[in-house]
Amino acid sequence: MYTQLRETADELAAVLWREHTVYRERGGGVVIRGEHVGRWISLGPTGGKDQALLRAGRLLDGGTTAPARTEVVVDLTAGTAELAAVCRSLLAEVAAAVEPAPRPSGRVPGKQRKPGRAAPAARPRRPRRQRHTSLGSFFVLLCVAGVLGVWLYSLFGRYGY
Repeated sequence: MYTQLRETADELAAVLWREHTVYRERGGGVVIRGEHVGRWISLGPTGGKDQALLRAGRLLDGGTTAPARTEVVVDLTAGTAELAAVCRSLLAEVAAAVEPAPRPSGRVPGKQRKPGRAAPAARPRRPRRQRHTSLGSFFVLLCVAGVLGVWLYSLFGRYGY
C-alpha cells in the first residue's frame, strides 16, 4: 500500500507544486510539503482497498505542521487530474480558514489620541537594568571579611607581630 501511496503522491506533487518535498510519515502515509505556499497534503491508508485518507493543513513558523484542517477519503484508482482537483479544493479550504482575523486595536471607540504622541506599543522599550550584586551579597562579603579579620587577629594578635 505504501508504494501505491508514494507513487500517487509523487504524481500529485508534480501537478500541484513545482517546489515540493515528499516523505513518509509515521503512520505509513505520505506527506507532500509545499514550503513556498505554507501548506501540506497527506495521503494515508484507510484500510480499504485503493482508498486513501487525504488530509490538508498549513505549515507553521519554523517548519512544523499544524493539525489537518480538512479530510476526505479518495479513490486512488481515479486519475491524477481528479485527485489534484480534490487536493486543490482542500487547499482552498485551508487557505480560507487561515485568513487572519482583524486584530483589535485596543482603542476605545470615540476616544482620540493626542496629536504628536506615539502609541505605547510603538515605542521601543529600554531593557531593565539589573544589579549584578545585591545588598545581601555585600552583607555576606562583610561578614566573611569580619570572620577572616577575627581569625587573623587570633593568630597574629596574641604575639604582637
